[in-house]
Amino acid sequence: MPTNSIDSLLRETRRFAPAEDFSSNSVTPPDIYDRAAEDRVGFWADTARELLHWHSPFTETLDWSNPPFAKWFADGSINVAYNCLDRHVIAGNGDRVALYWEGENGDTARITYAELTGEVKKAANLLTSLGVQQGDRVAIYLPVIPEAVIAMLAVARIGAVHSVVFGGFSSESLRSRIDDASAKLVITADGGWRKGKVFPLKAAVDGALANGTSTVEHVLVVQRGHNDVEWTEGRDLWWHDEIVAMDADHEAQGFEAENPLFILYTSGTTGKPKGILHTSGGYLTQVAFTHKHVFDLHPETDVYWCTADVGWITGHSYVVYGPLANGATQVLYEGTPDTPHQGRWWEIVQKYGVTIFYTAPTAIRSFMKIGRQIPQQFDLSSLRLLGSVGEPINPEAWIWYRDIIGGGETPIVDTWWQTETGAIMISALPGLTTLKPGSAQVPIPGIKIDILGEDGTRVDPPHGGLLVVSEPWPSMLRGIWNDPDRFIETYWSKFSTPEKYKYFAGDGAHVDTDGDIVLLGRVDDVMNVSGHRLSTQEIESALVSHPIVAEAAVVGAEDEATGQAVVAFVIIKSNQQDAQTATEASALLRQHVSEQIGAIARPRQVFIVAELPKTRSGKIMRRLLQDVAEGREIGDTTTLADTSVMQIISDKLK
Repeated sequence: MPTNSIDSLLRETRRFAPAEDFSSNSVTPPDIYDRAAEDRVGFWADTARELLHWHSPFTETLDWSNPPFAKWFADGSINVAYNCLDRHVIAGNGDRVALYWEGENGDTARITYAELTGEVKKAANLLTSLGVQQGDRVAIYLPVIPEAVIAMLAVARIGAVHSVVFGGFSSESLRSRIDDASAKLVITADGGWRKGKVFPLKAAVDGALANGTSTVEHVLVVQRGHNDVEWTEGRDLWWHDEIVAMDADHEAQGFEAENPLFILYTSGTTGKPKGILHTSGGYLTQVAFTHKHVFDLHPETDVYWCTADVGWITGHSYVVYGPLANGATQVLYEGTPDTPHQGRWWEIVQKYGVTIFYTAPTAIRSFMKIGRQIPQQFDLSSLRLLGSVGEPINPEAWIWYRDIIGGGETPIVDTWWQTETGAIMISALPGLTTLKPGSAQVPIPGIKIDILGEDGTRVDPPHGGLLVVSEPWPSMLRGIWNDPDRFIETYWSKFSTPEKYKYFAGDGAHVDTDGDIVLLGRVDDVMNVSGHRLSTQEIESALVSHPIVAEAAVVGAEDEATGQAVVAFVIIKSNQQDAQTATEASALLRQHVSEQIGAIARPRQVFIVAELPKTRSGKIMRRLLQDVAEGREIGDTTTLADTSVMQIISDKLK
């Protein structure tokens, strides 16, 4: 059980109550927890009616007759894009800015709700002209540019299903996702700006489709990088050439609330990425609710910025669907926080008067490392709320974030949720909650969380256990694409009984003596690197696919910058051992993983070893390798078939 955050938490005893002026102006009513507790399902029904437009109203809120397959608001019909666009224009807010976009190279755009609605309507007509219909899958492989948002909303508008793939993934990772979803269309760009140069994207799509067996009929290419690209006539189409001929009139029709909205692939313990399926009505209800109340959104005055890439769930829920459903004005930024200079993010906050800022602890720790003198060069006084997402934030980073970025006054909401949960599940509500550094604190109103021991019994404070969601929630995943058995086995088998189904999140947690929840990180074979989930088995498979590798084991090691870092232990085939030095082999394999999966999965270190620590049954003892990777004293080795292996590894690495 991970315990990395408990000790540091115990050393930070300060608590931060909401300021009186913040509470008095909060959008969240004081009785919200009581209302949700009195009638949890009814609370979500009221929320869905209050926050969303329904083309036809629902009469049944939750159908849990076939657990763990839930249906929320199933007999109602809704159009997700209409909720994010048209209704704001109809309400007279068409001139409100929807997106302030900043390209890394200095390009900018200011897009109102009326303009964004018009562009999405044209894109919807373009997709329809290319034969995309309700239920068809569209893969999106784009940088953080306005066309990424437009493409997602256009797919949703016509009832199709998008599968957004992070632009840092390799062609092989892209191919597996396109094939698993049987995508009909790919939307990509020639390239995107990253760290001062154009990062090619179209080439990865070409590589993914090279075997000629794909279901993809067309590739739409946004011109962003103006870099040279190969072209397949009849298949490849320039976005700008095609969309200019499209009508800006498109009527949004309602689709059933359980109509699939998107598939988003996430790492799994078996190595093969899982296609997490989310549907429309329940998902949009919870992301709109949490975006409004967790961030205390005042859409008339706030400028909101979530730094996530649209290729991750945070980008789906808190860059696209939540903010736009609530009529928010937000910032989009294409590049990295240190390009063209280390104060780039704070320059953007100052330029647009950002009031709400939501980012990952990895980024906060990297700014701490650079030093406070960088953000202090900029006027950050517009900020009134800060958020953290992706992994547990240690108390030291929490305090630095509040003091240096928030001016010593700004509340911080530390949020816990997952690709699978769809929306925030645990977080303070800033107008109501006394904040505690290092703790996500309390479930969102209408969410039921438990901490259980391995035997399924509830764990009392202050002991640690496993986090479960014990009642269905609106934005819950509806399955793994084309694999219902894996869905049940992965998420519902550990603690469920025929009488009671409980979702196991794969995270450890404990409840402190105040009743607040502290997250302790993953307890399975999934690492959390810079807030991104990576499967140890997927990386091991990539390593073993190289012809020089006989066997590999991968662990996640604590890392000051990224939370966890990938560390690999590799046995080289005997006939390859004289071909290169260990240093050369390590560099070769780090690059190979990057090519197979993406740069995000590149190991920090690859150690070449003669043997791996195994039990008598052949299981690799990864916890011992993690001890070595983190510089700890090696734990109990008595169950190993050869107890000398770890001493040999340790001596060699020293």
